[in-house]
Amino acid sequence: MKIVFLLHNVYAVGGTVRTTLNLAAALVEHGGHEVEIVSMSRHRENPRFAVDPRITLVPLVDTRAGCDDSRRPEYGEPSRDFPAAEKRYKQYTLLHDLRVRAYLEERCAADVVVGTRPGINVYLALWGPRRALRIGQEHLRHDAHGKKLRTVLGRHYRALDAVVTVTEADAAVYRARMPLPGVRVEAVPNIVPPARVPPSDGTSKIIAAAGRLVPGKRYDLLLEAFAAVAAQEPDWELRIYGGGAQEPHLRALVGGLGLTGRARLMGTVSPIEPEFARASLVVSASDAESFGMTLVEAMRCGVPVISTDAPLGPAEIVTDGVDGRLVPVGDARALAEAMAGLIEDEAGRKEMGAAALASAGRFDPAPIVARYDRLFTELRASRRRRAWQRFRARAANRAHRMVRSVRRARPGGPGGTPHDRRRRRAHGTAQPTNP
Repeated sequence: MKIVFLLHNVYAVGGTVRTTLNLAAALVEHGGHEVEIVSMSRHRENPRFAVDPRITLVPLVDTRAGCDDSRRPEYGEPSRDFPAAEKRYKQYTLLHDLRVRAYLEERCAADVVVGTRPGINVYLALWGPRRALRIGQEHLRHDAHGKKLRTVLGRHYRALDAVVTVTEADAAVYRARMPLPGVRVEAVPNIVPPARVPPSDGTSKIIAAAGRLVPGKRYDLLLEAFAAVAAQEPDWELRIYGGGAQEPHLRALVGGLGLTGRARLMGTVSPIEPEFARASLVVSASDAESFGMTLVEAMRCGVPVISTDAPLGPAEIVTDGVDGRLVPVGDARALAEAMAGLIEDEAGRKEMGAAALASAGRFDPAPIVARYDRLFTELRASRRRRAWQRFRARAANRAHRMVRSVRRARPGGPGGTPHDRRRRRAHGTAQPTNP
């Protein structure tokens, strides 16, 4: 089977790039599939992440120095089809629209096409080959999208065969809040391959955290909590890995809390697993997580994790008290108490680390590929039934619109004339009668 992924930019760094490459390689290795990754843009010669040589890369718009695409007039015009409410909208142009449409309608010979972000899923809904299964992945949460974007997605996602989220909780939200007749809504977690480093022995006095330095990750809360821990445990230190706009603010906060030399901003490090394996605890203070890759990466290194019970991912990764701890969102005191508790209980910390390593096997490549293969099979088998569901929903919507149109056209508005309303009350009827 040939599977095509539509990706924003395979040559960039990002969580979606990494998880797509992991899944693509696993589909080749464990599923025996032919896999192609179509990159909407290309800004450098080679991808930053390693790409399995068995995977074909197809860039559509090349903006490298010396290339012609950025000088084409279509590149200077904004996209007409990528949703304006999508946060990447300004990175899409009319040239992207034309190239994506030409690829999907003329060149794509896939059995399955997978979009990997909302705007790209709209492209797929508009132009995806009808013979192929069309699957829209959602790497963010439903509620992370604004109301305008959700409205656009609700309209276009009806043309897909499936929407795949990374957590069961988010799948439930989509089913409840975005009616999609004939569209399968399924949760399949990300693949997180086993770490290529020996697991932590749990004896170091290092607490680690990793991710983008942005407000939602709440490193300010983590530093506040660690300040309370540091006062009781003078030998322990906190290492924060990542880069972002909040770095100057966080450096100032480190000094203001008296944590200079105890809390360190380490910059971006890839791969992160060797750093996690040097730690005895990994902590996440996020307000929200669509999945929580760093939590699984830490568990892969035999390190217990402490995380806020943020919507929606952590609770599906961490079993509180078994392979880590979950604490309330925004509660610095609870975060500090969880860190202090595991610092003081070395035996319990090591036991929890061993449980974390075993639990992380849920995210091995083989079982995730098996879930996708099963989804593909079931989608093909249910195509006719799901098409009928879509047809019935469209027919019902048309009928509903016609009824509303007729009611509005009556003299006196939706309720008819005053005489009509008095007659219905006299006869005990709640709705206008047909002429």
